[in-house]
Amino acid sequence: MRKAWSFLALFVCMVAIAIYTSSTAIEIVATTTGLLCVWLTAKEHIWSWPVGLVNVGCFFVMFWEAKLYADTMLQVFFFILSVYGWIMWLTKREGSKVRPTRKITSQLTFILSVLLVVMTLLWGYVLHTYTDASIPYADAFIATLSLIAQYLLSSKVLENWLIWIVVDVMSVAMYAYKDLYAVAFLYLIFLFIAIAGYVGWKRALHLVDRRELTCHNTEQA
Repeated sequence: MRKAWSFLALFVCMVAIAIYTSSTAIEIVATTTGLLCVWLTAKEHIWSWPVGLVNVGCFFVMFWEAKLYADTMLQVFFFILSVYGWIMWLTKREGSKVRPTRKITSQLTFILSVLLVVMTLLWGYVLHTYTDASIPYADAFIATLSLIAQYLLSSKVLENWLIWIVVDVMSVAMYAYKDLYAVAFLYLIFLFIAIAGYVGWKRALHLVDRRELTCHNTEQA
């Protein structure tokens, strides 16, 4: 019962923040669902995915109107990765509610680093050459980094939160520059949730590793 009341109080606060910082109905929905989605994700709750799909739709419209085309295109990929994440989190659960967290490998780190550089340059060039995007390369870099973070999140990889922290810091600056103060404020809150998400996921991963080590030692004995 206490958890239910805590969740209700948190949701009311989210709605209040959304109304206070937003000027349109779609901004209110985007802010509310965005906060709720990230909070549920940090809590490893499967409902983060359907809430996230609603959030993606809202941001698609908002970014299109702001001429942030890389971010607009990004929402399409987010939609696909959200469906992928929803499926992934429900497979190989090993008796848990969702798939256990794992750490990133060196091979995947190298591949994603190369992808980040290549995609940023290509995407930025396209935006600069063929659109009226206001900050093409910065937009492309943040968009690509967000896509990588979302892939790792969908795959239940711990380090997704570290990338989201970088994305959130850069996004606060970019959206403030574009006078999207409600979105900038939202990403500031995202930053604190991302930090909490990393700490929580890392603690849970350590507990799993400790249990596995204990079981292994018991079997050897």
